[in-house]
Amino acid sequence: MRVEGGSEDRWVDDHAGPVVRPYAVTRGRARPVTGTFDLISLVTATRADAGAESGLGPEHLAIVALCQRMQSVAEVAAHLDLPVGTVRVLLGDLMARELVMVRPPRGSAGLPDESVFEAVINGLRAL
Repeated sequence: MRVEGGSEDRWVDDHAGPVVRPYAVTRGRARPVTGTFDLISLVTATRADAGAESGLGPEHLAIVALCQRMQSVAEVAAHLDLPVGTVRVLLGDLMARELVMVRPPRGSAGLPDESVFEAVINGLRAL
């Protein structure tokens, strides 16, 4: 819905208030400038405060604040109520500035092989 407010028009959602579309948050970018981010990649801030950095939006700062404790990419998106694609672009910006560190998910080397899972399933069925 469009609301006219004097000399300034603004877009609002009846329930959410002012709306900023995800492409506006990323400045129209659909891909991160660096890095690839799986949903379960773990993100950690490298600094306690990024407020002195110029060119960062409020969403960037929110990610740095949220990632003082390790979070997955999916958790960051959920906490900030942003699409995962948008979060990936913002994380790329933060990685380029070395404000966050992203660890890819571990491979399956630490998990037991399929025979263990099959034995557990067979044991449960036997009950």
